Amino acid sequence: MAQYKLVATSAMGLEALVAQEVQALGYETTVENGKVYFEGDETAIARANLWLRVADRVKIVVGQFPATSFEQLFESVKALPWEKYLPVDAAFPVSGKSVKSKLFSVPDCQAISKKAIVERLKQHYKRLGFLDESGATYKIEVSILKDVATLTIDTSGVGLHKRGYRQVQGEAPLKETLAAALVQISKWNPSRPFVDPFCGSGTIALEAAMMGQNIAPGYNREFISEEWPWMKAKIWDAVRDEAESIANYDQPIEIIGSDIDHRMVSIAQENAREAGFGDIITFKQMQARDFTTILTDGVMIGNPPYGERIGEVEAIEQVIRDLGQVMKNHPTWSVYMLSSMKNFEELYGRQSTKKRKLFNGFIETNYYQFWGQKSKRD
Repeated sequence: MAQYKLVATSAMGLEALVAQEVQALGYETTVENGKVYFEGDETAIARANLWLRVADRVKIVVGQFPATSFEQLFESVKALPWEKYLPVDAAFPVSGKSVKSKLFSVPDCQAISKKAIVERLKQHYKRLGFLDESGATYKIEVSILKDVATLTIDTSGVGLHKRGYRQVQGEAPLKETLAAALVQISKWNPSRPFVDPFCGSGTIALEAAMMGQNIAPGYNREFISEEWPWMKAKIWDAVRDEAESIANYDQPIEIIGSDIDHRMVSIAQENAREAGFGDIITFKQMQARDFTTILTDGVMIGNPPYGERIGEVEAIEQVIRDLGQVMKNHPTWSVYMLSSMKNFEELYGRQSTKKRKLFNGFIETNYYQFWGQKSKRD
């Protein structure tokens, strides 16, 4: 099999988690802002798409070079070995972005890159006229940052956060990739009870369940690179067979999600059934302040409302105060809350053990981590 330079892209602040996931698959990594680079063959492409919970996409890096003029961009793109990736009938839309670079016109960069690739393929395949783009699709991106151009091909297609289980969502759904990151940071494992008191459409609970039973997040979806002639069906079959063989569907897990809105509880239940966790995760309508349990050493993870509209902030502040009071009764529980409220710790009534800046979409938040006391065991 051929070797490829690959990059797993991620939201800002999650690169270290993505690197850990890539390393767990057996590949060495190099990390930059929003990017985790590694090398691998066709099997690596399939495994990364199937298994990465926190990454946004997996892309092939075709080339990287300085680009300060359109002529330099054209010649450098044309010099890349596009025939290694694109068959003669490939459909290859080119998107682009440019940041802090002399070549700031994205439409021009896209058009010039497209023309250069066409010229390269026409020469290689000995075609005089237009290329017939009737085959599989290869989404190419020309990204120029500080006058350095990077050309990539997307192997994922729809973003990796699309697991295939979320049939319905609420008004402000948490991305599945971020939900998975919240669970990973908590280091929760199936031996501990798990609660999300602001469950919304159930995303955090569902991601925890998939982790708890070691189910590959991409197991029930398709990827754009499955249509490529050189990404053979047997590669995907082998990777999916491996995932099936190491999933632990019998692993007992105790996961509860609750929400004040009965409509969201119904949506969460529907999503859980779609994901195959209908009988495993318990969803119920409840206010966070009514939480009570006799279980110890649990993990509570939540994404309480942020209060973007006038009049909401005071109500949400009271919800956080109530939660802080309730959790005083459960000192062995660890509590992890994602919030944009700068005064969260003051409201909660306790200094967080740790906090980590994360972005929920474009909203800057902190992930407040309140570690529980170790329970006294005989």
